[in-house]
Amino acid sequence: MVEIHVVVLAAGKGTRMKSQVPKVLHGISGFSLIERVLRTADALAPASITLVVGHGADEVKGSLSSRANVQFVVQEQQLGTGHALLQARPLLEGKSGVVILLSGDVPLLTSNTLRSLIETHTQCEAAATVVTANMPRPFGYGRIVRTNGRIAKIVEERDASPAQKKITEINSGIYAFDLAPLFGALDSVGTSNNQGEYYLPDLVAIYRKQKRTVATWTVEHAEEIRGINSRTELAEVSAMVRQQKNEELMAAGVTLIDPATTYVDSDVVIGADTVIHPCVFLEGSTKIGAACEIHAGSRIVNSTLGDRVCVRNHTVVTDSTVEAGSFIGPFAHIRPGSQVGEGAHIGNFVELKKTSMGKGSKANHLAYLGDSTIGAATNVGAGTITCNYDGEKKHQTTIGDNVFVGSNSTLVAPITLADGAYIAAGSTVTKDVPAGALGVGRARQENKDGWREKRRQKPSA
Repeated sequence: MVEIHVVVLAAGKGTRMKSQVPKVLHGISGFSLIERVLRTADALAPASITLVVGHGADEVKGSLSSRANVQFVVQEQQLGTGHALLQARPLLEGKSGVVILLSGDVPLLTSNTLRSLIETHTQCEAAATVVTANMPRPFGYGRIVRTNGRIAKIVEERDASPAQKKITEINSGIYAFDLAPLFGALDSVGTSNNQGEYYLPDLVAIYRKQKRTVATWTVEHAEEIRGINSRTELAEVSAMVRQQKNEELMAAGVTLIDPATTYVDSDVVIGADTVIHPCVFLEGSTKIGAACEIHAGSRIVNSTLGDRVCVRNHTVVTDSTVEAGSFIGPFAHIRPGSQVGEGAHIGNFVELKKTSMGKGSKANHLAYLGDSTIGAATNVGAGTITCNYDGEKKHQTTIGDNVFVGSNSTLVAPITLADGAYIAAGSTVTKDVPAGALGVGRARQENKDGWREKRRQKPSA
């Protein structure tokens, strides 16, 4: 087996993006452009992955800090693609195998295409193999010039003659190179072009003069090698990725009421017979079970939902777990670190933060429950809040099983309400409540007879 080395060019500024963010860090369906390219490269199990960075190098490196398999080289001056590949010389020269050259702004490329490229390159015993595509409107791309059916050279749009501009076979910027002659040949690339840059495609003509084999492999769908250079192109490619994901979900038994307004990130998993209503956002590593229903306007991020969960309109769930048969919302907010137990109900305008809600427990209206552990079959009344922050530290509230918390209760943490406790409505509770006890923490009511009439008779100032 030939050893594979991947080099990804990601040094460009991306001027047309009009952004302070490096172009390759702009996102599509949960992943940056560069992360999508690297995930495709991972499928080849390469011996090495080298990323050529330049503009925003520190930001790009930081975004990939968890990737131990990526090594970086910096292109201090952007002098063209040939110059960019030369930056990898210290890491690759002297090694054997095949270099697969990718672009950090081409996120739709598939691993199957790369495998086909490697197979063609190996079978042809080529020094270089170019991935090409046929485009009816090839403006902006380098053209593949052939002689007797074989590739002779690649001409960039700026340098092409009127006749060459009519050629519809284009260069994708994706290559396979035999590593042994690569860097010596790159030393021969000059700058005699309109941009005064070191064009990597010039290697084709150089290798032909050296009597080395240059091959091509043409992708069936040109969209696969589409690069992103503007916000418009980013949006167009995002729509393509989203549509593909939606089609995969529907083919697997998920109902999307309106796919055009359903936004599902690439790594989201959804079980069969789940129904997704319009304007739903499912992001990150979210996993949703079977036979769930996610209503309009909801957003679920990096969370796990069990089977038969109902998420009502305009609910947000982030970094949390919701177990089977639960009902959430409408207008609920499940913040990070929360767990909603089986069959629990979290209702209108209820907010959980680092809170565990036990099996069958309910908080149906207007409550804030933070840093809390709540047992099974407990009812939390409307307007209840846990006072978990004293201005310096967060404190825990522990509520047992079968507890009844009356409406408009204020639970001042740290505090424990034992199993079966009752809290009278309107109470401010500052002490632990024993099992089965009634906790009352409110001022005694006083009625002043005749107060209204006396107020009317009082002389005005």
